[in-house]
Amino acid sequence: MTHTPPSPSDRDTQSGFLKSLGPGLVTGAADDDPSGIATYAQVGAQFGYGLSWTLVFSFPLMAAIQAVSARIGCVTGVGIAQNLRRHYPRALLRGVVMLLIIANVFNLGADLGAMGAALKLILGGPELIYTVLFGLVCVAAEILIPYDRYAGFLKWATLSLFSYVAVVFAVRVPVAEALSGAFIPHLTFDRDHMMALVAVLGTTISPYLFFWQAGQEVEELHRRHVKPLCITPRTAGPELARIRLDTITGMGVSNLIALFIVFSAAATMHAEGVTDIKTSAEAAEALRPIAGDFAFALFSLGIIATGLLAVPVLAGSTAYAVSETFGWVEGLNRRPKEAKAFYGVIALATAGGVAISLSPVDPVRALYWSAVINGLLSAPLMAVMMLIATNRRVMGRLTLPLPMVLSGWLATAVMAGASLAFFLFP
Repeated sequence: MTHTPPSPSDRDTQSGFLKSLGPGLVTGAADDDPSGIATYAQVGAQFGYGLSWTLVFSFPLMAAIQAVSARIGCVTGVGIAQNLRRHYPRALLRGVVMLLIIANVFNLGADLGAMGAALKLILGGPELIYTVLFGLVCVAAEILIPYDRYAGFLKWATLSLFSYVAVVFAVRVPVAEALSGAFIPHLTFDRDHMMALVAVLGTTISPYLFFWQAGQEVEELHRRHVKPLCITPRTAGPELARIRLDTITGMGVSNLIALFIVFSAAATMHAEGVTDIKTSAEAAEALRPIAGDFAFALFSLGIIATGLLAVPVLAGSTAYAVSETFGWVEGLNRRPKEAKAFYGVIALATAGGVAISLSPVDPVRALYWSAVINGLLSAPLMAVMMLIATNRRVMGRLTLPLPMVLSGWLATAVMAGASLAFFLFP
């Protein structure tokens, strides 16, 4: 049997698809951070396959609102915080950014602590030192590696997520039951189920992702020396198509991997009666006696790899927001000497996360308060983003088309409902 090599047009299509992936893919992958892994593992361990449909349900909502944030950055040429600064009351801007900083630092602490705990599970040794080293590595990479190379590293680092696909193939998953749980929604209206629903939505739709993707679209304009689309609206078609493809792919990968994490926890921990998982490291440790050393190692290495991707995104989104608030020079495409304050915020945010992970603060409580703040912030921020993206004074001729308006406001309404449920089911 002869093998027919791909034609030049096929190779061009594949190359064009890969080149179109960037900010959206990295943003989606960063959403599956160690604290997110803990949430998905807990959902699978506690409810089996019963709530896996929430990840299918949240995918279009997540893709819609991330596409809005990307469009704001690409069309206006500035990030979300700077658009708030230009067009809305300063009190709103300061409140949003303050809540974002607090949530991100708590999240950084939880992620760095999980990475240190995962490495200890694999190698033994001092967990606290590992945590500090991971923080230093992430800061050094973000500051010292040139943007083009660093963006490429983040893009390829998304492949680490597929360790969780390998975990599913390493354990026995009842396919019919898993698919039924993923595509046939059913929900019990009690405290545990509602809190799990809120946790999944709060993990998949997070404010730091909005700031990061908008900021990265601005970085891409600078890297390619392209003007904001509001200045050149006639050239917007291919760029908006790229954003749409990139965002759908990134959010699709994110939710697919989350679904696989739920499946792996359901097939192992839930099946063996292990129903209480507080951290991603606990999930990995619980997996070992049930699924074996191979699945345990893959799960643990995935925690570290996704943390190396997520920590820079968390710190970077903080730096974008703070720098835009004060009008500082910003951007990963800038040299450290050109954007000292921007890189200083990255270092300080990461140091704050390390401090929290080393403090007596319970990592579970840190995650809880991060979820509370994100829940408070997400829906109002999404509403403001929708107002920005539909404002002709801001977006020119490139305001959102009707399908994006409807899907964006639907995502906002669902997130507002989830935030309300968070307080109704304490």
